Amino acid sequence: MSERSSKQAISASDIYLFHEGTLYRSYFTFGAHRAVEDGRTGVRFTVWAPHAIRVGLASDWNEWSGQNDLLYKIPDSGIWTRFFPGVEEGTFYKYEITGPDGDTFLKADPYAFHAEVRPATASIVRSLSGYKWNDGKWRSKNRVPFQRPLNIYEVHFGTWRQKPGGDFFTYREMADELIPYVVDMGYTHIEIMPLAEHPYDLSWGYQATGYFAPTSRYGEPEDLMYFVDRCHQADIGVLLDWVPGHFTKDAHGLRMFDGTPLYEYGDPLMAEKPGWGTLSFDFSKPEVRSFLISNALYWMDVYHFDGLRVDAVTSMIRLDFEKQAGQYRLNDQGGIENVEAISFLRQLNRTVFQYYPHALMMAEESSAWPLVTAPIEDGGLGFNYKWNMGWMNDTLEYVEKHFQQRPSYHNLLTFPICYAYSENFILPLSHDEVVHGKKSLLDKNPGSYEEKFAGLRLLRGYQLTSPGKKLQFMGGEFGQYIEWKDQDQLDWFLLDYDSHRCMLEYTAALNKLYLQERALWELDHSFDGYQWINPHDAAQSVICYLRKGKKAGDTLLVIINFQAVPRTDYRVGVPKPGEYTLIFNSDDPAFGGNGTMIRTNLASVKIPWQEQSHSVVMDIAPLSMTIWKKTLKRQTASAKRRTKKK
Repeated sequence: MSERSSKQAISASDIYLFHEGTLYRSYFTFGAHRAVEDGRTGVRFTVWAPHAIRVGLASDWNEWSGQNDLLYKIPDSGIWTRFFPGVEEGTFYKYEITGPDGDTFLKADPYAFHAEVRPATASIVRSLSGYKWNDGKWRSKNRVPFQRPLNIYEVHFGTWRQKPGGDFFTYREMADELIPYVVDMGYTHIEIMPLAEHPYDLSWGYQATGYFAPTSRYGEPEDLMYFVDRCHQADIGVLLDWVPGHFTKDAHGLRMFDGTPLYEYGDPLMAEKPGWGTLSFDFSKPEVRSFLISNALYWMDVYHFDGLRVDAVTSMIRLDFEKQAGQYRLNDQGGIENVEAISFLRQLNRTVFQYYPHALMMAEESSAWPLVTAPIEDGGLGFNYKWNMGWMNDTLEYVEKHFQQRPSYHNLLTFPICYAYSENFILPLSHDEVVHGKKSLLDKNPGSYEEKFAGLRLLRGYQLTSPGKKLQFMGGEFGQYIEWKDQDQLDWFLLDYDSHRCMLEYTAALNKLYLQERALWELDHSFDGYQWINPHDAAQSVICYLRKGKKAGDTLLVIINFQAVPRTDYRVGVPKPGEYTLIFNSDDPAFGGNGTMIRTNLASVKIPWQEQSHSVVMDIAPLSMTIWKKTLKRQTASAKRRTKKK
């Protein structure tokens, strides 16, 4: 981003587009920008505050009183601006705003590029030019992974690791810590929980005040650029959790910004999110659309993020989301759809894909809202991926059932396939499911200590072999026993114990198998990529299915036993005759299993079974997942010669 060298504060065209809701790089216009005007170097400040009587610049150099440093209002625009010569990089500032009722208050800059470290709340003048990127190779080859592997490691930046005493690692330090780990573990992408500036640690970043300011908890803006750059150089994509649905009520933030509801709805029934204590953006206002869509592009323009996970989409598109009767009003047609939010999301996705055709735009949508990933012209919202919350909820509900109960809940394993191809799905095992008394993934599993680990290996194997892309929250890969504490680092000391160390090795091996086997990702979004062999064995809690790639030789047979007892002489139908070779076993002793009941090769027999022409017979270990692949027959040398002569 280059510095300005113009006397013109804001063009008539920019004003028009901003009020139209289509000024998609509004962060070039609004905020604090270094400039040279009339031969003098300084900073131009520009802010939208249409109902303000007066707007001044408050800083440490004027004792935080803006009365003598007033901005000028551009007529008929609601925009205030002024060039201040001599203001330098690093200056702390706020806007002193007098609202229509005469009250005067201080607000942080909605478009600030940097902010003080909490609990301080001032904005900071920062130029974002000068960083030299080295990720051109990644950016040139990056593509939407519909037919490629996508295995995401979800990270909360402040609690993945911490320094002795609990201090945070910086963005630069995390580049040295996190990136090699993610590469070694075989993930393809990192998804970072929200990084927009936020005042309260325990909001996890989901209640923001500075949408254009990467949180200063972890360093400077250039340090975040460095982190993303290093990820790309290591062939790791980076996704950002983004929150356009609501914002915090903190006094210095967006709430009642000019003394009136400006960024939020004026109607409390539309604005209030009582379950979270936050306010909804007013999606009917074009200026709010310019702000939010510019922000989405900003993270890709300036920080090179590869896409966004859009948080809480259901709360945006449903007027009754988590509200009781009397807490919401219906739309003009009498429905519960927020038509303004739906229109905004379509405009957002249309715009992002116009500028970044290969971006990942992933909706965290928790209802059965149709066509989330369908094209806008077909009535969809236009995302290219959706978190499959139904799969996650059903799977984890099943996992938490005691072994004796599981036969009665077998449909929780089989029903998700009925809608697996209704959207382009991500299968998440996310942070929300391992906090606030929900237990860790390891502790959700019933049984003994050893059975809990076997169950966790099973859960992860079931996820990796099911249709859809993958996401795993940090800590699950090594069996964090206590749920995510959201203030302290993960319990890395657990790797001193064999069970946790073996679980980590299991996750790495499974992730790498996922990358190698095309059947596990090539047809994720096609009915041709999956076939049930046996979904009906509820009594024994066993399921068998095929995962397929474009080539027949890539087909995998997956067999999972969700009970803590073995199955002997278990017959499984196979589609083709031949020998089937074991390529992965969750019960392998290297992963903490027993490895006592498995053969590595199975010869089929011509006994039709489960609607297949042939079958194999095997012993199945307790709480195990095995993956088999038909052995390809090799031509003998004489056969090759005969083929050539022909």
